[in-house]
Amino acid sequence: MFRVGIDIGGTFTDCVVQTPEGRVVIVKSPSTPGDFARGFMNALKVAADRFALNLADFLARVDVIVHGTTVSTNALVTRRTAPTGLLATRGHPDVLTLREAPRKKAWDWRLDYPDPFVPRNRTMEVGGRIDSLGNEVEPLSEADVRAAARLLRQAGVEAIAVSLLWAFVNPSHELRAAEIIEEEWPGVPVSLGHRVNPIPREYRRTIATAIDASLRPVVNAYIEALTGALAEAGFRGKLLIANCTGGMMPPDEIIGSPIQSVMSGPTMAPVAARHAVPGQDVVVADMGGTTFDVAAIRSGQILVTPEAMVYDHDMLGLPKVDVRSVGAGGGSIAWVDDGGLLHVGPQSAGARPGPACYGHGGDQATVTDANVVLGIIDPDFFLGGAIRLDRNLAEQAVDRIAGQLRIGRLEAAYAIHATSNHNMIGAIEDITVNEGLNPRDSLIVTGGGATGCHIAGMAQALGLPRFMVPRLSSGLSAFGGLVSDIRWQVSASAYSDSGNFAISRVNAALADLLRRCNGFLDRSGVSHESRSIEVAFMGRYQFQSWEIEVPFILPAGGVFTSADLAGLTDAFHDMHRRVYGISDEGNRVEFVSWKMTAVGHTNPRPAAPAPGKEAPLAAPKAKSERAVCFEPGAKARAIPVYDGSAFGAASGIRGPAIIEEETTTLLLLPGMAARVDADGNYWVECS
Repeated sequence: MFRVGIDIGGTFTDCVVQTPEGRVVIVKSPSTPGDFARGFMNALKVAADRFALNLADFLARVDVIVHGTTVSTNALVTRRTAPTGLLATRGHPDVLTLREAPRKKAWDWRLDYPDPFVPRNRTMEVGGRIDSLGNEVEPLSEADVRAAARLLRQAGVEAIAVSLLWAFVNPSHELRAAEIIEEEWPGVPVSLGHRVNPIPREYRRTIATAIDASLRPVVNAYIEALTGALAEAGFRGKLLIANCTGGMMPPDEIIGSPIQSVMSGPTMAPVAARHAVPGQDVVVADMGGTTFDVAAIRSGQILVTPEAMVYDHDMLGLPKVDVRSVGAGGGSIAWVDDGGLLHVGPQSAGARPGPACYGHGGDQATVTDANVVLGIIDPDFFLGGAIRLDRNLAEQAVDRIAGQLRIGRLEAAYAIHATSNHNMIGAIEDITVNEGLNPRDSLIVTGGGATGCHIAGMAQALGLPRFMVPRLSSGLSAFGGLVSDIRWQVSASAYSDSGNFAISRVNAALADLLRRCNGFLDRSGVSHESRSIEVAFMGRYQFQSWEIEVPFILPAGGVFTSADLAGLTDAFHDMHRRVYGISDEGNRVEFVSWKMTAVGHTNPRPAAPAPGKEAPLAAPKAKSERAVCFEPGAKARAIPVYDGSAFGAASGIRGPAIIEEETTTLLLLPGMAARVDADGNYWVECS
């Protein structure tokens, strides 16, 4: 049976197919904004054609499809989520307005306070109160809930979020509110805070709940359309959707918690990079058609952030893989401001009309157009010749930039290329230098079809000793879906501290989390031999404002005893030293909440590939020469062009040179040497 990974990007939809023999094939199809399900099916049709099968016969041989979707992310970015109402505890309607009291540009009196995610006229206060210990101080006002449901229905909302104070300790009021809303308005999507994000942070719990509710109509409609189209085409296998923590979930689970799909597509690239070079410190640089995404891996662990933002002023509220994005892709548009300064992006030509050289009506110069003019991209071999680019249209677009800058065509094209490089270097520095890390201490692993044209220049500017271009670089995110695990995270609040550890309360919370994790794995069809449970707690020193996440080993039988407390506190002190450089062993440790992650293992972890430095360079014969401009102020000069499919293990070449694969082009600068390992990955040493 085939296994398929599909990642929808801003310009192309990538489809990676793993054959029963283990061979992996990449195909691409233009994305279809506004109807992503059609682009999804188009990519499957291209894959079927590659194997000389009609779509129905191909899908009949597909066992699993893993999909990294951008539907929820695009809905948030373009602010096209469903109109949402919010039910809040009386006296606390401004949680989404006040947020966490951000102080950015505190002295700029011209800055308007940002609008809340849910407008105040769709925020309804309801009576009733639960205290921090879970006691009911005031009964829920059912009349307020009924009135709120009626008003929101009249206001035209399409989903409702319910986030009441301390509901994560005692959810009875939220559960009853959901019942009343169903009675008043049957079928309206409702998200409850204690289910979406059961943490003490009021704003983070509420914003996550509001986002989840706003995405329910959007994501549900997309998944229903997609599953319907697959079923109609003859697919009878398993569909899995990528989530924001670097794993996969069945469609029903995403429908039940659509916020899990936000920013899920870019999380797959670091999963693939970790699979390619396990156990190493890695920076993943993934340049697509619209954005450049950067993620970091430390000692084999993908970095996750609790501070993910969806707009400039709102958080996602949930942890997600830490991916930083800038508007620097192959379709990023070059423009000159009123002061005569060149910019590249963040605007993108997208899939339609695309770069000028696509010939679909675009007339603005993009990074791809510049690379065609520079000779880096062969217009007759784009996607292996599947798409023919128009060099004349690219030159016309670049000439307009050259005229505004009053420089020559090649100079303008190189300026666009170099400016794009510096935009991407800034993103790499953001996740390394700005976090106290030296990028030269990490292996740069590239992803995306466009990165190979730029990584050499970026490596040279950063002073990197080497970088790696995987054989599947152009479909790295799609391939990441094939090697990712099924993952689902759930948390619970069970406050305790090292001075008076509430063993029974903590054990009850962990038992409930374990039951829910096993239930998820059962629903996902994961065998007992292929499942594992990861556990962690959110802890802090007494009087600290913020918690840190601390992984630990669950005791035998899953039950804590008093003897286990020392191990928990030691683990917290160790993690605090790693994060902040200091620890305070004499201070009391507070255990705020507990997390559990259900993991269904789908692939064994491979051994790390070796670059094979000792082997002599054995270069295949160049297939041609091409005039390429790759230095500032220099004219184009002829350099050899190699067919990537002709490279075998331990073969390699020295730059300057170009290696052409079907879906990517790798430019090597002078002083660089590329070698190929047994898996077909390119290891480039920089001198």
